[in-house]
Amino acid sequence: MRAWSDRERLESPFFRRTDFDVPSRLLVSQIVVGGAIEPKIDVRLRDGFAYPAFLQSPFVEDPMTNPTQRNRLDEEESPYLRQHADNPVNWQPWDDQALEEARERDVPIFLSIGYSACHWCHVMEDESFADEEVADLLNENFVPIKVDREERPDVDSIYMTVAQLVTGRGGWPLSAWLTPQGKPFYVGTYFPKEAKRGQPGFLDVLEQLANSWEQDRDEVENRAQQWTDAAKDRLEETPDSVAQAEPPSSEVLTTAADAALRSADRQHGGFGSGGPKFPQPSRLHVLARAYDRTGREQFREVLEESLDAMAAGGLYDHVGGGFHRYCVDADWTVPHFEKMLYDNAEIPRAFLAGYQLTGDDRYAEVTAETLEFVDRELTHEEGGFFSTLDAQSKTEDGEKEEGVFYVWTPDEISEVLEEETDAELFCARYDITESGNFEGTNQPNRVRSIPDLADEFDLAEDDTEQRLESARKALFEARERRPRPNRDEKVLASWNGLLINTCAEAALVLGEDEYAEMGVDALDFVRERLWDADEGRLARRYKDGDVKVDGYLEDYAFLARGALRCYEATGDVDHLAFALDLARTIEAEFWDEERGTLYFTPESGESLVTRPQELDDQSTPSATGVALETLLALDGFAADENFEKIASTVLETHANRIEANSLQHASLCLAADRLEAGALEITIAADELPAAWRDRFAAEYRPDRLFALRPPTAEGLESWLEQLGLEEAPAIWAGREARDGEPTLYVCRDRTCSPPTHDIEDALEWLGDNANAVESDSTSLDEPESPF
Repeated sequence: MRAWSDRERLESPFFRRTDFDVPSRLLVSQIVVGGAIEPKIDVRLRDGFAYPAFLQSPFVEDPMTNPTQRNRLDEEESPYLRQHADNPVNWQPWDDQALEEARERDVPIFLSIGYSACHWCHVMEDESFADEEVADLLNENFVPIKVDREERPDVDSIYMTVAQLVTGRGGWPLSAWLTPQGKPFYVGTYFPKEAKRGQPGFLDVLEQLANSWEQDRDEVENRAQQWTDAAKDRLEETPDSVAQAEPPSSEVLTTAADAALRSADRQHGGFGSGGPKFPQPSRLHVLARAYDRTGREQFREVLEESLDAMAAGGLYDHVGGGFHRYCVDADWTVPHFEKMLYDNAEIPRAFLAGYQLTGDDRYAEVTAETLEFVDRELTHEEGGFFSTLDAQSKTEDGEKEEGVFYVWTPDEISEVLEEETDAELFCARYDITESGNFEGTNQPNRVRSIPDLADEFDLAEDDTEQRLESARKALFEARERRPRPNRDEKVLASWNGLLINTCAEAALVLGEDEYAEMGVDALDFVRERLWDADEGRLARRYKDGDVKVDGYLEDYAFLARGALRCYEATGDVDHLAFALDLARTIEAEFWDEERGTLYFTPESGESLVTRPQELDDQSTPSATGVALETLLALDGFAADENFEKIASTVLETHANRIEANSLQHASLCLAADRLEAGALEITIAADELPAAWRDRFAAEYRPDRLFALRPPTAEGLESWLEQLGLEEAPAIWAGREARDGEPTLYVCRDRTCSPPTHDIEDALEWLGDNANAVESDSTSLDEPESPF
């Protein structure tokens, strides 16, 4: 690497202007990167190359005495961090030692954030981080820190917010340069090593930012402070006064659904007019619930169009089940091939809602196939769920390529399926062509119907289906012999909570106990390894016996919701007890009564440059939204807690923000609807939940349904109350014993209950009569009238 000449410095557009697009509303002053140019630069020779003096670091120490002078990622368990352990860059994990090193050396931090299945993260590693020239520049002038965004979503949230505010976009890898105090002064995503296609080269950026730090320190720090203030305003601050505020209006759910309609692609399904296309399950839940509340057919139509498109297109793995991350085009043909646990939890849950609303068996099949994929490929042998499958895998030549594990050519299909008709049938069904849809190969897309194919091939429809299923199984077995994508085997509490919730819901809706067992096994796994019952604290990540990172709001909220749903599906009060314990810690660690909000990071956790909230829905649902719905559901079991008050207050605090952009806050809209509608309590006094009752209630879409099994006798209930740490029976159980020694059913809404009954049809009839309003002759919750 050579030094910049004086003329090159003066003529470089990078030195002469800012490379940031700063919205004027942020009032962030712009500075000239590189600042004033001295007429002469002190240049020193080293290894035969000329280096500016500002790139000469006096802090060259023996790595044996200063561990930060070597790459420390070999000490980490995160697969993403371990992928970079052999880089010549002296990568540090985000920890006190690395941050203190930056302060002691008084040099900026280069922060690189990514995750193991990230395609462009791999590209930037190959081009830059594995390069000695880049490594020398990074090591001498910065403290390079590598962060797995899946382990540290708090760090990711802060600096990604800055990137979005400053540049109007974001993505991974996220590249940020920080002061030694962690305040950002330059941000970007992927950089090529050398400048190309209008992108600055990474080497140039490093040189110029090192120069700016040396020569324009005051201006850089001024910018860093203003950007930090902007991030705090976006992430941490709440309205000054909410004393007279009210929760969002009852119309906010419909407002969000109307916004979803406006953004819907009515031709291809999903949302947005072009690519890339993301599944956005939170929007689908808004549509489902708004349709249930209003009966507006447009809401159902857009829901079905989106589910149909995702189930038929390349987003879905038609050979092995499960969903890829997103599609790069408008018509859902070619995916970005990584598979994430959270997608394969939240998308099937939307399909379950679609199945309840429409009765379309294909939605149930997609759910079952996806859970089979998770069980087969993302499940720890002892029960927890792994995080991701990489988009890349090796070709026959040993080179890594994206999607190669999943794609096919017609010749490959014919080689596996010996009967010509079967090969032609499969290719016609899934659009496998010679030209291909992905780099000369084909990601299967279901484009032809069974009746259409049966007619063309002169086959019975049953025979057509059987042939296609046999072909799929044969292709799956052949695909299993290919080199597999890498698997990130972190077990994250939050993502496990998402899938645990879906497993339990699938058990209820589809009537399959095996899904409940799958969810309970994972819940037990997480509880045993990540939950400290004595301290009431949850850790976030488990990997090969190593536990790391204090849990965030999403860990507690997603897992509490999953535990509650496991109680509903199995009737095991131990799951309910765990959900209540998690909820109490949410109140203790994340609830700020003075500001009326829930924060994403625990009060006792690490102090960063800002303490973020998570209000928006992103690739996962809003942690705050899920927390509020879960607290509202649990309030019926712990009336002496502040759960409903917390939920109501948070919605009041953010009411203006939610109503101003309801679709961006989909999960908070769902929580506001739950607060407005109240729970549909289905209390069953029995030793176990009768399957017939479960199936009848769960078959229909009832988003606020709450199954509340309790022991049939008062004596049995006392034992449960002791286990839950409750002094008296909560209203959802109180006075609702079994009658005549038989399982007895109580259905309640808005503090009004049906008479106790042994006949589910009577309960359903009462529910139908009281679906939207409480009738004047209904039985009071406080004085139940029994026909027995």
